[in-house]
Amino acid sequence: MTVRVRFAPSPTGFLHVGGARTALFNWLYARRAGGTFLLRVEDTDRARSRPEHTQAILDGLAWLGLAVDEGPVFQADGVERHRRDALKLLDQGAAYRCFCTAAELAARREEAKRAGAGYGYDGRCGRLDPAVSDARAAAGEPFAVRVRAPEEAIEWEDMIHGTMSFPAGSIDDFIILRSDGTPVYNLAVVSDDAEAGMTHVIRGDDHLSNTPKQILLYRALGRPLPAFGHVPLILGSDGRRLSKRHGAMSVLAYRDKGYLPAGMVNFLALLGWSPGDDREVFDVGGLIEAFSIGRVLKKSAVFDLEKLGWLNGRHIADAPAAELAGAVVEILGREAREEGRNLSETHPGLDSSPERLARIIDLVKGRPRTLSALARQVSPFFAATIRYDEDAVKRFWKRPEETAFRLRRLAERLAGEAAFRDVQTLESEVRGLAAELEVGAGRVINPLRVALMGQGVSPGIFEVLEAMGRERTLARVLAAARALDARMAAA
Repeated sequence: MTVRVRFAPSPTGFLHVGGARTALFNWLYARRAGGTFLLRVEDTDRARSRPEHTQAILDGLAWLGLAVDEGPVFQADGVERHRRDALKLLDQGAAYRCFCTAAELAARREEAKRAGAGYGYDGRCGRLDPAVSDARAAAGEPFAVRVRAPEEAIEWEDMIHGTMSFPAGSIDDFIILRSDGTPVYNLAVVSDDAEAGMTHVIRGDDHLSNTPKQILLYRALGRPLPAFGHVPLILGSDGRRLSKRHGAMSVLAYRDKGYLPAGMVNFLALLGWSPGDDREVFDVGGLIEAFSIGRVLKKSAVFDLEKLGWLNGRHIADAPAAELAGAVVEILGREAREEGRNLSETHPGLDSSPERLARIIDLVKGRPRTLSALARQVSPFFAATIRYDEDAVKRFWKRPEETAFRLRRLAERLAGEAAFRDVQTLESEVRGLAAELEVGAGRVINPLRVALMGQGVSPGIFEVLEAMGRERTLARVLAAARALDARMAAA
C-alpha cells in the first residue's frame, strides 16, 4: 500500500503553530514511508474563507519546507460529489429526509433543558412512511438529510491512542446535507478523503468526536476506512489551550521575528513527539529518518518559547555563514531604510565584502537565538558610527583620562602592518602593552572592547581585532579616546 496523507486547513485564518505541526507530522509520515502528501483547502465556509489566507497557508508551508506532492485541491470544487454521496445514502435507506425546522429543533432542545435531560435527535422523521416522505419532498417542503446511526458501539484502533470506542447510543442521527443543499463538514471530509484515496488521516485531538461519525459514513458509502491518528493538542505554559498570549502566532510571524525554518521545524516536531532517546537537535533529514507515528505522545505538548529560542540558536550556530549572510544584509538594510538612510551609509562595506561578512558571522553566530539578534551582533563590525552602551562605559571607562591614554598607546602599538598578521600577534601586542603599563590585561582589553563594539560583551577580543581589521580598529580606538576627552571636558 502506498501511503497517502493530507493536510486540510480552512482558509479562515493564517497557518498557526497547531496547524503547522499537523502538516509537519503528515509530511514526515509520508516522507518516511515514501508516500504522498496532499494539501486540501477546506473552503466551503464561503463567508469566512479568504484568498489571502489560502496564500498565507501556502507561503507558510513553503517557508517551512513542507513540499506538497498533490494540490492544493479545494473542497468547494467537490460540492456536487458531496451531494451525490448524500443522495446515494438516501436512496439506499442509510439516510432519510428530515423535515424538522430549526425552530422546532430549538424548542425541543429547550424543553429537554428545562426537564434537566440531555438532548439528541429522536429520529422521528426516520420513522415516516417512505411514501409520505416522498410526497412532502415532491410538494417542495424543505428537508435536510440525516444518516441513520446504528445502535452499536463505534470502535477503531487509533495510531496514537490505541483502541478508541464510542458506546452504542452516543451518536444520534446526524445531518449530512442541510435543507439548502449544502453538505455538512463530516460528509465533505469523508467524500474528499475517499475520492483522494487517503490511507491515513492524522489530525488533532479536537477531531476525535468527528471520527465515529465519519466511520459510519465510510461504511455506509462502502468505502475503505483509512487509519486514524489523533495528535494531542498544544497547551500554553499555564496548561490552557494555546492562544496568542502564549506565543501562538502565524508561522510567518516567526519568520519575520528571525527564526530559521530549520529551527521552527525542529521545534514543532518535538511538540508531542519523541525520538525515543535524548536527541533534541535535528535537521530535516534526521527528522524523516527518526520519525515514527507510534512515538507521538498521548498527552498534550506545552509550547515553550525558551525552547524554541534555544533550538533556533543551535541551528543558527550550525548553519554555514553564507546561508545566513543574506538575512543579515536584509535585516540591517531594512533598519537603515526605516531611518531614511541606505545600507552603504549605515554599514559601509557590508554588502560588498562577502568573505569578510562570512568570517564575522562565523565569529559571532554561536550566541544569537534569532537572525535579528545575529544581525545585531554583526552590526558593530561594519557600523559607520558606534553608540557606546552607558552601562559598559560606567563599568569599563570609569577613569576617562587613564582609559584614553591607554587606548592611544594601544593605537600606537597596533598601527604597524605586522600587528595584524594573525590573532596570536594581536594578542601579544595587547598583552604586551598591559605588561608595559604594569596593569592587568583586563584593564586594556575591556576598555578596548567598548571602543570597538560599543558594549561590554563580544566574542574573543583578539578575534574581533582580526575581523575588524587594522584601519577600522585604529579609527574606532582613536574615536573612543576622543569621546573620552569630550566627556572629561563636559564634566
